[in-house]
Amino acid sequence: MAVLLVLTGNAIAGSLLDLCLSRAYARQHFTWKYTVSPNNADNPDTLRRVAPAAERNRGPILDVLSRVLPKAGVVLEIASGTGQHAVHFAAALPTVTWQPSDPDAASRASIDAWRKHASLANLNAPIALDVRSAPWPVPDSLAAIVCINMIHIAPWEAAEALFQGAGERLTNDGVLFLYGPYKRDGAHTAPSNEAFDHQLRVTNPAWGVRNMEDVVQLGRAANLWMEEPVPMPANNFCLIFRRTGI
Repeated sequence: MAVLLVLTGNAIAGSLLDLCLSRAYARQHFTWKYTVSPNNADNPDTLRRVAPAAERNRGPILDVLSRVLPKAGVVLEIASGTGQHAVHFAAALPTVTWQPSDPDAASRASIDAWRKHASLANLNAPIALDVRSAPWPVPDSLAAIVCINMIHIAPWEAAEALFQGAGERLTNDGVLFLYGPYKRDGAHTAPSNEAFDHQLRVTNPAWGVRNMEDVVQLGRAANLWMEEPVPMPANNFCLIFRRTGI
């Protein structure tokens, strides 16, 4: 059976600012208290963290995932963050087995709390995974990889590691799915993205909104060809790459 590998944000971890490359680090040190709430009136469980952005974007992302991803297989979700995406996607895609992961222990605790709350038969307990640590602790044959909101909150080396791993593990016709903000031809697509990029680079000069063309070039080097950029709400894009040449 082919395996579906999903990366949704915290693909890498470390102990210092220049090594803590993940969305979990960004939440903790950058905008955590403004973007993630440990609980609310509808969520008394203090372990189940809630990110309003995940609530907003999960539906539009699922619409694209449902169209481009394989319909069966094991889904290994890397950098699951709060776990909201894992629960939502697993519930909507019952023919796959969803395997969330995150390098951050607190995030894994939140994911597991969401998993227990949802009680979905196809949602596994989270595991730890660092995208830059080779070999990845996943099967060699993957049907798809999905990476949500990671490469702009990480050094460029993280994107390189992502594409290298995808090129090595995706089966022929396998899909790499990216979601997040991108520049096009070196220009931001909206003033809000430019302001966000500035905030990221002030926090860590190695972070930043990436040029879509540079990301496409990484794909070509790994025999991953972008089929389409899908415009999304809030000035984001889904980038759909497909594995060829095996």
